[in-house]
Amino acid sequence: MTAQDIVIRPIITERSMSGIAMKKYTFEVAKDATKIDIARAVEELFGVQVQKVNTMHVRGRLRRQGRSQGYTPSWKKAIVTLKEDSKTIEFFEGMM
Repeated sequence: MTAQDIVIRPIITERSMSGIAMKKYTFEVAKDATKIDIARAVEELFGVQVQKVNTMHVRGRLRRQGRSQGYTPSWKKAIVTLKEDSKTIEFFEGMM
């Protein structure tokens, strides 16, 4: 699996943006990726040094449209903390 297959997209929310000051970045990642895989992928893609990775599975939510209903897909989220002396990820800097 390549780094582009592991890190799917960044998560841009108010809560994830507040973590940028502490060098915490949030990404949607592949469901079968491990913490080590995620750390290596982020280091390769953005040229930074990862201190730790926290992961969680996000359950799909029930959605209705008229009388039919279904669930949105479940996915995996990773919060990546960078080392103190590591550079920041430029992509997120434009969001603030």
